[in-house]
Amino acid sequence: MAEPERANIAEQTVSELSAALKKTVEDAYGYVRVRGEISGYKGPHSSGHCYFALKDESARIDAVVWKGVFGRMRIKPEEGLEVVVTGRLTTYPGRSNYQIVIETLEPAGLGALMALLEERKKKLAAEGLFDEARKQLLPFLPEVIGVITSPTGAVIRDILHRLADRFPRHVLVWPVRVQGETSAAEVAAAIRGFNALPAKGRIPRPDLIIVARGGGSLEDLWSFNEEIVVRATAASMIPLISAVGHETDITLIDFAADRRAPTPTAAAEMAVPVRSELLGQLSALGARRFAGWQRGIEQRRKELRSLMRALPTAERLFEARRQRLDALADRLPQALRANAHGHDRRYSRIAARLSPETLRVRLARARDRLGGISERNGRAMHVLIRHRRAAAESAFKLLAAFSYRGVLERGFALVRDGEGKPLRAASAVTGRMRLDIEFADGRVGAVADERGSGAPPSAPGKPRPRGGGSSGQGSLFGA
Repeated sequence: MAEPERANIAEQTVSELSAALKKTVEDAYGYVRVRGEISGYKGPHSSGHCYFALKDESARIDAVVWKGVFGRMRIKPEEGLEVVVTGRLTTYPGRSNYQIVIETLEPAGLGALMALLEERKKKLAAEGLFDEARKQLLPFLPEVIGVITSPTGAVIRDILHRLADRFPRHVLVWPVRVQGETSAAEVAAAIRGFNALPAKGRIPRPDLIIVARGGGSLEDLWSFNEEIVVRATAASMIPLISAVGHETDITLIDFAADRRAPTPTAAAEMAVPVRSELLGQLSALGARRFAGWQRGIEQRRKELRSLMRALPTAERLFEARRQRLDALADRLPQALRANAHGHDRRYSRIAARLSPETLRVRLARARDRLGGISERNGRAMHVLIRHRRAAAESAFKLLAAFSYRGVLERGFALVRDGEGKPLRAASAVTGRMRLDIEFADGRVGAVADERGSGAPPSAPGKPRPRGGGSSGQGSLFGA
Protein backbone atom coordinates (compact mmCIF):
# COMPACT_ATOMS: atom_id res chain seq x y z
CA MET A 1 0.00 0.00 0.00
CA ALA A 2 1.32 3.37 -0.99
CA GLU A 3 2.27 5.95 1.63
CA PRO A 4 -0.70 8.32 0.90
CA GLU A 5 -3.14 5.40 1.15
CA ARG A 6 -1.74 4.30 4.53
CA ALA A 7 -2.06 7.87 5.79
CA ASN A 8 -5.81 7.86 4.99
CA ILE A 9 -6.58 4.74 7.12
CA ALA A 10 -9.02 5.56 9.93
CA GLU A 11 -7.41 5.88 13.35
CA GLN A 12 -8.55 3.46 16.11
CA THR A 13 -7.80 3.20 19.82
CA VAL A 14 -6.39 -0.01 21.25
CA SER A 15 -9.71 -0.74 22.96
CA GLU A 16 -11.63 -0.26 19.72
CA LEU A 17 -9.31 -2.57 17.82
CA SER A 18 -9.51 -5.20 20.61
CA ALA A 19 -13.31 -5.03 20.61
CA ALA A 20 -13.42 -5.45 16.83
CA LEU A 21 -11.14 -8.49 17.00
CA LYS A 22 -13.25 -9.99 19.82
CA LYS A 23 -16.45 -9.58 17.78
CA THR A 24 -14.83 -11.06 14.68
CA VAL A 25 -13.58 -14.16 16.50
CA GLU A 26 -16.88 -14.77 18.33
CA ASP A 27 -18.95 -14.28 15.13
CA ALA A 28 -16.68 -16.46 13.01
CA TYR A 29 -16.37 -19.44 15.40
CA GLY A 30 -18.98 -19.24 18.18
CA TYR A 31 -19.17 -22.65 19.89
CA VAL A 32 -16.34 -25.09 19.21
CA ARG A 33 -15.44 -28.60 20.37
CA VAL A 34 -11.73 -29.04 21.07
CA ARG A 35 -9.60 -32.02 22.08
CA GLY A 36 -6.35 -31.49 23.89
CA GLU A 37 -4.25 -32.07 27.01
CA ILE A 38 -4.74 -29.87 30.12
CA SER A 39 -1.58 -27.92 30.95
CA GLY A 40 -0.76 -25.42 33.70
CA TYR A 41 -3.74 -26.33 35.91
CA LYS A 42 -3.17 -25.29 39.55
CA GLY A 43 -6.67 -25.63 40.95
CA PRO A 44 -9.44 -23.04 41.23
CA HIS A 45 -8.46 -19.39 41.66
CA SER A 46 -9.45 -17.57 44.87
CA SER A 47 -12.40 -16.21 42.87
CA GLY A 48 -13.60 -19.77 42.11
CA HIS A 49 -12.74 -19.58 38.39
CA CYS A 50 -10.22 -21.94 36.76
CA TYR A 51 -7.49 -20.93 34.33
CA PHE A 52 -5.31 -23.34 32.32
CA ALA A 53 -4.38 -24.21 28.72
CA LEU A 54 -5.20 -26.93 26.20
CA LYS A 55 -2.29 -28.17 24.09
CA ASP A 56 -1.30 -30.80 21.56
CA GLU A 57 1.99 -31.53 19.79
CA SER A 58 2.28 -28.17 18.03
CA ALA A 59 -0.11 -25.60 19.53
CA ARG A 60 -1.87 -24.43 22.68
CA ILE A 61 -4.87 -22.29 23.56
CA ASP A 62 -5.78 -20.62 26.84
CA ALA A 63 -8.95 -21.85 28.57
CA VAL A 64 -11.14 -20.59 31.39
CA VAL A 65 -13.92 -22.28 33.37
CA TRP A 66 -16.23 -19.95 35.28
CA LYS A 67 -17.07 -20.70 38.89
CA GLY A 68 -20.69 -21.74 38.26
CA VAL A 69 -19.74 -24.15 35.45
CA PHE A 70 -16.88 -25.63 37.50
CA GLY A 71 -19.26 -26.53 40.33
CA ARG A 72 -21.52 -28.51 37.97
CA MET A 73 -18.73 -30.50 36.30
CA ARG A 74 -18.75 -34.22 37.02
CA ILE A 75 -15.15 -34.62 35.85
CA LYS A 76 -12.91 -31.86 37.20
CA PRO A 77 -9.82 -30.62 35.33
CA GLU A 78 -6.59 -32.46 36.12
CA GLU A 79 -3.04 -31.61 35.03
CA GLY A 80 -2.04 -33.76 32.03
CA LEU A 81 -5.56 -35.14 31.42
CA GLU A 82 -6.59 -35.47 27.77
CA VAL A 83 -10.10 -34.06 27.44
CA VAL A 84 -12.74 -33.00 24.93
CA VAL A 85 -14.24 -29.62 25.80
CA THR A 86 -17.08 -27.56 24.39
CA GLY A 87 -17.17 -23.79 24.71
CA ARG A 88 -17.15 -20.34 23.19
CA LEU A 89 -14.08 -18.97 21.44
CA THR A 90 -13.35 -15.37 22.46
CA THR A 91 -10.46 -12.98 23.10
CA TYR A 92 -9.05 -11.41 26.24
CA PRO A 93 -8.07 -7.79 25.44
CA GLY A 94 -6.00 -7.44 28.60
CA ARG A 95 -3.29 -9.74 27.16
CA SER A 96 -4.14 -9.56 23.44
CA ASN A 97 -4.75 -13.32 23.11
CA TYR A 98 -7.64 -15.59 22.35
CA GLN A 99 -9.12 -18.22 24.66
CA ILE A 100 -11.93 -20.71 24.97
CA VAL A 101 -14.59 -20.35 27.67
CA ILE A 102 -15.35 -23.98 28.55
CA GLU A 103 -18.90 -25.06 29.34
CA THR A 104 -18.53 -28.88 29.24
CA LEU A 105 -15.50 -31.10 29.87
CA GLU A 106 -15.19 -34.86 29.53
CA PRO A 107 -12.24 -37.24 29.26
CA ALA A 108 -11.15 -38.21 25.76
CA GLY A 109 -12.22 -41.86 25.95
CA LEU A 110 -11.83 -44.65 28.51
CA GLY A 111 -8.05 -44.45 28.38
CA ALA A 112 -8.15 -40.86 29.57
CA LEU A 113 -10.41 -41.84 32.47
CA MET A 114 -8.03 -44.60 33.49
CA ALA A 115 -5.08 -42.23 33.26
CA LEU A 116 -6.95 -39.69 35.41
CA LEU A 117 -7.84 -42.42 37.90
CA GLU A 118 -4.23 -43.58 38.13
CA GLU A 119 -2.93 -40.04 38.53
CA ARG A 120 -5.47 -39.30 41.28
CA LYS A 121 -4.61 -42.56 43.01
CA LYS A 122 -0.90 -41.64 43.09
CA LYS A 123 -1.68 -38.18 44.42
CA LEU A 124 -3.90 -39.41 47.26
CA ALA A 125 -1.52 -42.24 48.11
CA ALA A 126 1.32 -39.73 48.40
CA GLU A 127 -0.75 -37.87 51.01
CA GLY A 128 -0.99 -41.06 53.09
CA LEU A 129 -4.75 -41.56 52.69
CA PHE A 130 -4.28 -45.20 51.68
CA ASP A 131 -1.76 -46.18 54.38
CA GLU A 132 -2.55 -49.40 56.20
CA ALA A 133 -1.27 -47.92 59.47
CA ARG A 134 -4.15 -45.43 59.66
CA LYS A 135 -6.90 -47.96 59.03
CA GLN A 136 -9.14 -49.02 61.92
CA LEU A 137 -10.20 -52.45 63.04
CA LEU A 138 -13.85 -53.35 62.54
CA PRO A 139 -15.92 -53.84 65.70
CA PHE A 140 -16.59 -57.51 66.40
CA LEU A 141 -20.32 -57.06 67.03
CA PRO A 142 -21.59 -53.52 66.26
CA GLU A 143 -24.81 -52.42 67.96
CA VAL A 144 -25.78 -50.00 65.17
CA ILE A 145 -24.76 -50.24 61.48
CA GLY A 146 -25.06 -47.25 59.15
CA VAL A 147 -25.65 -48.02 55.46
CA ILE A 148 -25.06 -45.37 52.79
CA THR A 149 -26.73 -46.40 49.53
CA SER A 150 -29.76 -45.87 47.32
CA PRO A 151 -32.94 -46.71 49.25
CA THR A 152 -34.70 -48.10 46.16
CA GLY A 153 -32.11 -50.55 44.81
CA ALA A 154 -31.56 -54.24 45.48
CA VAL A 155 -28.37 -53.47 47.43
CA ILE A 156 -30.11 -52.40 50.65
CA ARG A 157 -32.42 -55.42 50.54
CA ASP A 158 -29.47 -57.80 50.14
CA ILE A 159 -27.67 -56.22 53.09
CA LEU A 160 -30.71 -56.29 55.40
CA HIS A 161 -31.51 -59.89 54.46
CA ARG A 162 -27.93 -61.04 55.10
CA LEU A 163 -27.77 -59.27 58.46
CA ALA A 164 -31.04 -60.86 59.55
CA ASP A 165 -29.69 -64.33 58.68
CA ARG A 166 -26.39 -63.93 60.52
CA PHE A 167 -27.00 -61.63 63.50
CA PRO A 168 -29.87 -59.09 63.49
CA ARG A 169 -28.65 -55.57 64.25
CA HIS A 170 -30.11 -52.05 64.33
CA VAL A 171 -29.57 -50.55 60.83
CA LEU A 172 -29.67 -46.84 59.89
CA VAL A 173 -29.99 -46.09 56.16
CA TRP A 174 -28.74 -42.74 54.80
CA PRO A 175 -30.32 -42.45 51.31
CA VAL A 176 -28.05 -41.01 48.58
CA ARG A 177 -27.74 -40.99 44.81
CA VAL A 178 -25.07 -43.49 43.78
CA GLN A 179 -24.68 -42.12 40.24
CA GLY A 180 -24.82 -38.68 38.67
CA GLU A 181 -23.42 -35.20 39.21
CA THR A 182 -24.50 -34.81 42.87
CA SER A 183 -23.83 -38.36 44.04
CA ALA A 184 -20.23 -37.74 45.18
CA ALA A 185 -21.22 -34.77 47.34
CA GLU A 186 -24.15 -36.72 48.82
CA VAL A 187 -22.01 -39.74 49.73
CA ALA A 188 -19.35 -37.52 51.34
CA ALA A 189 -22.04 -35.61 53.26
CA ALA A 190 -23.56 -38.91 54.49
CA ILE A 191 -20.17 -40.12 55.83
CA ARG A 192 -19.60 -36.82 57.63
CA GLY A 193 -23.21 -36.85 58.88
CA PHE A 194 -22.89 -40.27 60.52
CA ASN A 195 -19.64 -39.15 62.19
CA ALA A 196 -21.30 -35.96 63.46
CA LEU A 197 -24.09 -37.81 65.32
CA PRO A 198 -23.72 -37.60 69.14
CA ALA A 199 -22.79 -40.80 70.91
CA LYS A 200 -25.93 -40.89 73.07
CA GLY A 201 -28.32 -38.75 71.03
CA ARG A 202 -31.87 -39.38 69.94
CA ILE A 203 -30.54 -40.98 66.75
CA PRO A 204 -27.90 -43.56 67.74
CA ARG A 205 -24.42 -43.13 66.31
CA PRO A 206 -23.35 -46.11 64.15
CA ASP A 207 -20.49 -48.33 65.27
CA LEU A 208 -19.83 -49.29 61.63
CA ILE A 209 -20.55 -47.71 58.22
CA ILE A 210 -21.14 -49.57 54.95
CA VAL A 211 -20.97 -47.62 51.66
CA ALA A 212 -22.63 -49.84 49.05
CA ARG A 213 -23.57 -49.76 45.36
CA GLY A 214 -24.22 -52.36 42.68
CA GLY A 215 -22.00 -52.95 39.69
CA GLY A 216 -21.66 -50.72 36.64
CA SER A 217 -19.28 -49.20 34.13
CA LEU A 218 -16.33 -47.01 35.05
CA GLU A 219 -18.38 -43.91 34.29
CA ASP A 220 -21.25 -45.18 36.47
CA LEU A 221 -18.92 -45.76 39.43
CA TRP A 222 -16.95 -42.54 38.92
CA SER A 223 -18.56 -40.77 41.91
CA PHE A 224 -16.66 -43.14 44.20
CA ASN A 225 -13.38 -42.03 42.61
CA GLU A 226 -13.92 -38.36 43.47
CA GLU A 227 -11.53 -36.76 45.96
CA ILE A 228 -14.36 -35.48 48.16
CA VAL A 229 -15.56 -39.07 48.76
CA VAL A 230 -12.05 -40.46 49.31
CA ARG A 231 -11.12 -37.71 51.77
CA ALA A 232 -14.39 -38.09 53.71
CA THR A 233 -13.76 -41.86 53.92
CA ALA A 234 -10.20 -41.39 55.16
CA ALA A 235 -11.35 -38.81 57.74
CA SER A 236 -14.13 -41.03 59.15
CA MET A 237 -13.67 -41.83 62.84
CA ILE A 238 -16.18 -44.67 62.47
CA PRO A 239 -14.79 -47.85 60.83
CA LEU A 240 -16.01 -48.03 57.22
CA ILE A 241 -16.51 -50.90 54.75
CA SER A 242 -16.49 -50.12 51.01
CA ALA A 243 -18.84 -52.36 48.98
CA VAL A 244 -18.99 -50.63 45.58
CA GLY A 245 -19.61 -52.65 42.42
CA HIS A 246 -18.80 -56.28 41.83
CA GLU A 247 -15.64 -58.13 42.77
CA THR A 248 -13.74 -56.92 39.68
CA ASP A 249 -14.73 -53.26 40.12
CA ILE A 250 -12.05 -51.18 41.84
CA THR A 251 -12.66 -47.58 42.96
CA LEU A 252 -10.53 -45.21 45.03
CA ILE A 253 -12.89 -45.45 48.01
CA ASP A 254 -11.78 -49.09 48.32
CA PHE A 255 -8.21 -47.97 49.10
CA ALA A 256 -9.26 -45.36 51.69
CA ALA A 257 -11.83 -47.57 53.46
CA ASP A 258 -10.85 -49.64 56.49
CA ARG A 259 -12.03 -52.79 54.68
CA ARG A 260 -13.12 -53.56 51.11
CA ALA A 261 -15.91 -56.01 50.41
CA PRO A 262 -16.24 -57.53 46.92
CA THR A 263 -20.06 -57.22 47.05
CA PRO A 264 -22.65 -55.56 49.32
CA THR A 265 -23.65 -59.03 50.62
CA ALA A 266 -20.03 -59.73 51.55
CA ALA A 267 -19.97 -56.40 53.41
CA ALA A 268 -22.88 -57.59 55.59
CA GLU A 269 -20.97 -60.81 56.29
CA MET A 270 -17.91 -58.81 57.34
CA ALA A 271 -20.02 -56.59 59.60
CA VAL A 272 -21.43 -59.25 61.94
CA PRO A 273 -20.58 -62.85 62.88
CA VAL A 274 -23.01 -65.81 62.71
CA ARG A 275 -24.98 -65.97 65.96
CA SER A 276 -25.26 -69.78 66.09
CA GLU A 277 -21.55 -70.16 65.48
CA LEU A 278 -20.83 -67.72 68.31
CA LEU A 279 -22.93 -69.75 70.74
CA GLY A 280 -21.05 -72.91 69.80
CA GLN A 281 -17.72 -71.13 70.15
CA LEU A 282 -18.73 -69.82 73.57
CA SER A 283 -19.55 -73.35 74.80
CA ALA A 284 -16.28 -74.70 73.46
CA LEU A 285 -14.30 -71.82 74.93
CA GLY A 286 -15.94 -72.35 78.33
CA ALA A 287 -14.91 -76.00 78.41
CA ARG A 288 -11.40 -75.14 77.21
CA ARG A 289 -11.12 -72.42 79.82
CA PHE A 290 -11.94 -74.79 82.68
CA ALA A 291 -9.55 -77.43 81.39
CA GLY A 292 -6.87 -74.83 80.92
CA TRP A 293 -7.42 -73.56 84.47
CA GLN A 294 -6.91 -77.07 85.85
CA ARG A 295 -3.76 -77.59 83.81
CA GLY A 296 -2.46 -74.19 84.89
CA ILE A 297 -2.93 -74.95 88.59
CA GLU A 298 -1.07 -78.25 88.26
CA GLN A 299 1.71 -76.60 86.30
CA ARG A 300 2.08 -73.90 88.97
CA ARG A 301 2.41 -76.60 91.64
CA LYS A 302 5.22 -78.27 89.72
CA GLU A 303 7.00 -74.97 89.12
CA LEU A 304 6.70 -74.04 92.81
CA ARG A 305 8.27 -77.34 93.89
CA SER A 306 11.12 -76.86 91.39
CA LEU A 307 11.74 -73.34 92.58
CA MET A 308 11.82 -74.42 96.21
CA ARG A 309 14.51 -76.95 95.39
CA ALA A 310 16.49 -74.37 93.43
CA LEU A 311 16.47 -71.76 96.20
CA PRO A 312 19.85 -71.44 98.04
CA THR A 313 20.18 -71.91 101.82
CA ALA A 314 20.80 -69.04 104.22
CA GLU A 315 24.44 -70.12 104.68
CA ARG A 316 25.06 -69.93 100.92
CA LEU A 317 23.40 -66.55 100.68
CA PHE A 318 25.73 -65.00 103.30
CA GLU A 319 29.01 -66.72 102.32
CA ALA A 320 30.23 -64.02 99.98
CA ARG A 321 29.13 -61.24 102.34
CA ARG A 322 31.03 -62.79 105.26
CA GLN A 323 34.20 -63.09 103.19
CA ARG A 324 33.99 -59.47 102.14
CA LEU A 325 33.43 -58.37 105.75
CA ASP A 326 36.53 -60.27 106.91
CA ALA A 327 38.64 -58.69 104.15
CA LEU A 328 37.47 -55.21 105.08
CA ALA A 329 38.16 -55.87 108.78
CA ASP A 330 41.75 -56.86 107.93
CA ARG A 331 42.28 -53.66 105.94
CA LEU A 332 40.69 -51.36 108.56
CA PRO A 333 43.69 -50.98 111.01
CA GLN A 334 46.09 -50.19 108.20
CA ALA A 335 43.66 -47.62 106.81
CA LEU A 336 43.24 -46.02 110.25
CA ARG A 337 47.02 -45.72 110.69
CA ALA A 338 47.42 -44.18 107.25
CA ASN A 339 44.64 -41.72 107.95
CA ALA A 340 46.13 -40.69 111.33
CA HIS A 341 49.57 -40.28 109.77
CA GLY A 342 48.12 -38.00 107.09
CA HIS A 343 46.38 -35.82 109.68
CA ASP A 344 49.63 -35.67 111.72
CA ARG A 345 51.59 -34.35 108.74
CA ARG A 346 48.92 -31.72 108.06
CA TYR A 347 48.95 -30.66 111.72
CA SER A 348 52.75 -30.30 111.66
CA ARG A 349 52.60 -28.05 108.59
CA ILE A 350 49.99 -25.82 110.21
CA ALA A 351 51.83 -25.72 113.60
CA ALA A 352 55.02 -24.55 111.88
CA ARG A 353 53.16 -21.51 110.58
CA LEU A 354 51.74 -20.71 114.08
CA SER A 355 55.01 -20.25 116.15
CA PRO A 356 55.10 -17.62 119.02
CA GLU A 357 57.48 -15.43 117.05
CA THR A 358 55.04 -15.40 114.10
CA LEU A 359 52.18 -14.46 116.40
CA ARG A 360 54.25 -11.63 117.97
CA VAL A 361 55.12 -10.21 114.54
CA ARG A 362 51.48 -10.34 113.43
CA LEU A 363 50.36 -8.72 116.70
CA ALA A 364 52.91 -5.89 116.34
CA ARG A 365 51.73 -5.26 112.77
CA ALA A 366 48.13 -5.16 113.88
CA ARG A 367 48.99 -2.75 116.75
CA ASP A 368 50.84 -0.41 114.36
CA ARG A 369 47.95 -0.52 111.93
CA LEU A 370 45.47 0.25 114.74
CA GLY A 371 47.59 3.21 115.91
CA GLY A 372 47.68 4.67 112.39
CA ILE A 373 43.95 4.28 112.05
CA SER A 374 43.38 6.03 115.42
CA GLU A 375 45.65 8.93 114.48
CA ARG A 376 43.87 9.41 111.13
CA ASN A 377 40.55 9.23 112.93
CA GLY A 378 41.56 12.02 115.37
CA ARG A 379 42.73 14.32 112.60
CA ALA A 380 39.54 13.70 110.62
CA MET A 381 37.44 14.48 113.71
CA HIS A 382 39.20 17.84 114.28
CA VAL A 383 38.74 18.83 110.64
CA LEU A 384 35.04 17.88 110.78
CA ILE A 385 34.49 19.92 113.99
CA ARG A 386 36.14 23.01 112.43
CA HIS A 387 33.90 22.68 109.36
CA ARG A 388 30.78 22.29 111.52
CA ARG A 389 31.77 25.33 113.69
CA ALA A 390 32.37 27.51 110.62
CA ALA A 391 29.00 26.46 109.17
CA ALA A 392 27.24 27.27 112.48
CA GLU A 393 28.87 30.71 112.70
CA SER A 394 27.87 31.48 109.13
CA ALA A 395 24.28 30.42 109.82
CA PHE A 396 24.19 32.54 113.01
CA LYS A 397 25.39 35.62 111.11
CA LEU A 398 22.81 35.05 108.43
CA LEU A 399 20.10 34.69 111.08
CA ALA A 400 21.21 37.93 112.74
CA ALA A 401 21.18 39.75 109.40
CA PHE A 402 17.60 38.70 108.74
CA SER A 403 16.37 39.31 112.34
CA TYR A 404 14.14 42.31 113.03
CA ARG A 405 16.26 43.16 116.13
CA GLY A 406 18.94 44.60 113.87
CA VAL A 407 16.34 47.06 112.61
CA LEU A 408 15.40 47.98 116.21
CA GLU A 409 19.05 48.69 117.04
CA ARG A 410 19.09 51.24 114.23
CA GLY A 411 16.43 53.35 116.08
CA PHE A 412 13.18 51.82 114.86
CA ALA A 413 10.35 50.35 116.94
CA LEU A 414 7.99 47.38 116.46
CA VAL A 415 4.31 48.08 117.29
CA ARG A 416 1.97 45.17 118.23
CA ASP A 417 -1.69 45.10 119.21
CA GLY A 418 -3.05 43.76 122.47
CA GLU A 419 -2.81 40.17 121.19
CA GLY A 420 0.84 40.55 120.20
CA LYS A 421 0.25 40.73 116.45
CA PRO A 422 2.48 43.21 114.56
CA LEU A 423 0.75 46.34 113.13
CA ARG A 424 2.11 47.36 109.73
CA ALA A 425 -0.06 50.45 109.00
CA ALA A 426 -1.62 53.34 110.97
CA SER A 427 -5.00 52.45 109.49
CA ALA A 428 -4.97 49.27 111.58
CA VAL A 429 -4.98 51.33 114.85
CA THR A 430 -8.40 52.23 116.36
CA GLY A 431 -9.28 54.60 119.24
CA ARG A 432 -8.26 53.48 122.72
CA MET A 433 -6.49 50.37 121.30
CA ARG A 434 -3.90 48.94 123.61
CA LEU A 435 -0.49 48.87 121.99
CA ASP A 436 2.81 47.15 122.74
CA ILE A 437 5.88 49.01 121.41
CA GLU A 438 9.21 47.18 121.33
CA PHE A 439 12.49 49.12 121.21
CA ALA A 440 15.99 47.78 121.01
CA ASP A 441 16.39 48.01 124.79
CA GLY A 442 12.90 46.98 125.94
CA ARG A 443 9.10 47.21 125.58
CA VAL A 444 6.61 49.98 126.43
CA GLY A 445 2.80 49.72 126.71
CA ALA A 446 0.58 52.48 125.26
CA VAL A 447 -3.05 53.35 124.38
CA ALA A 448 -4.01 55.07 121.12
CA ASP A 449 -5.87 58.39 121.44
CA GLU A 450 -9.56 58.81 120.53
CA ARG A 451 -8.88 59.92 117.01
CA GLY A 452 -7.31 56.57 116.10
CA SER A 453 -6.49 56.07 112.46
CA GLY A 454 -9.16 58.55 111.30
CA ALA A 455 -7.56 61.70 112.96
CA PRO A 456 -6.49 64.42 110.52
CA PRO A 457 -2.78 65.07 110.28
CA SER A 458 -1.27 68.04 112.19
CA ALA A 459 -0.83 71.35 110.38
CA PRO A 460 2.65 71.88 109.03
CA GLY A 461 4.88 74.06 111.14
CA LYS A 462 2.74 73.62 114.29
CA PRO A 463 4.00 70.90 116.56
CA ARG A 464 1.41 68.80 118.33
CA PRO A 465 1.24 69.69 122.02
CA ARG A 466 2.54 67.11 124.45
CA GLY A 467 0.72 66.28 127.63
CA GLY A 468 0.61 69.26 130.08
CA GLY A 469 0.87 71.81 127.20
CA SER A 470 4.49 70.96 126.31
CA SER A 471 5.55 69.61 122.91
CA GLY A 472 5.91 65.82 122.38
CA GLN A 473 3.67 62.69 122.36
CA GLY A 474 2.44 62.77 125.93
CA SER A 475 -0.95 61.34 125.11
CA LEU A 476 0.57 58.27 123.38
CA PHE A 477 2.10 56.90 126.57
CA GLY A 478 -0.66 58.07 128.91
CA ALA A 479 -2.76 55.39 130.40
